[in-house]
Amino acid sequence: MKQKNLFLSILYTILPALSVVCLFILWYSVSNQRPDLIPTPADTWERFLLTFEKPIMRLSFFEHILASLRRVITALMFSWVFGILIGTVIGWTKTGRALVGSVFNMLRPIPPLAWIPLITIWFGIGEAPKVLIVIIGSIVPVIVNTQSGMERVEQLYLDVGRVFHANNRQLLFEIALPSALTTIMAGIKTSTSTGWMVVLAAEMLGAKSGVGFLITRGMDSGDTALVLVAMIAIGVVGALLAVLISLIERMVCPWLRKK
Repeated sequence: MKQKNLFLSILYTILPALSVVCLFILWYSVSNQRPDLIPTPADTWERFLLTFEKPIMRLSFFEHILASLRRVITALMFSWVFGILIGTVIGWTKTGRALVGSVFNMLRPIPPLAWIPLITIWFGIGEAPKVLIVIIGSIVPVIVNTQSGMERVEQLYLDVGRVFHANNRQLLFEIALPSALTTIMAGIKTSTSTGWMVVLAAEMLGAKSGVGFLITRGMDSGDTALVLVAMIAIGVVGALLAVLISLIERMVCPWLRKK
C-alpha cells in the first residue's frame, strides 16, 4: 500500500511537467512544418529578449504585465468587497433577494465584453473604463457564489445559535458567513481568472500598455512572435494567480489543507 501511494505521489509530481513537455514538443513540430503560421520556440525566445532591447511604448515586457496586473488588482478589490456584500444581501434576506436579486439575475447573463461599446461611449478609452469592464466581469462570480453559500447554510447551525440567544448580527457574522466561506472563496478564485481574461480584452481597445495591448500591437504589425510571447505570458501569469489564490484559500479555510 505504501509503495502504491509512493508511486502515485511520484506520478502526480511528474505528470504536470510531462504535459508541458508534450505541449512544447507539439509546438516545436508544428512550427518547424509551418513557420509561416506559428513561430518556432527559438524565434519566440528571441522576440522576448528583443522586448527588453527595444521597449514597446517605452515600457519593458514586465512593465506591460504590471500594467495589466494593476488594473486587475484594482478591479478585484472592488469586486470582492461589493460582490460579497451584494451576494450576502441577496442570499441572506428575503427583502434583498426581492429588490436586488431580480435586477442582478437580469443583468448577469450579459457578457462583460458586451458592455465595452457603451462604456467606451460613456467614459472614453482611459484607465477607469478598463477597470470598470474588469469589475463587471469579475464581480458576478463573487455574487453568485456568495449567494449560493448563504442560501445553503445548514438550518441546524442557525437553530443552535438561536437556542443560545444569538441575535441576527451574530447569526450572520459568526455562523452564516463562516459556513459559506468555502463557497465564497470559490467565487473569488473564479473572479480572479475571469478578471485576468477580461482585462486583456479591455486592453485591446485603445490601451497604450498591458499584455492585451501587446497582442493588438503584434496583430496590427504582423508580428506573430510578439503575439505568442504575450499569450505565453498570459498563461503563466494566470497560473501564478491561481496558485496564489489557492494558497490564500488554504490560509482562510484551513480545513481544506487535509484534502
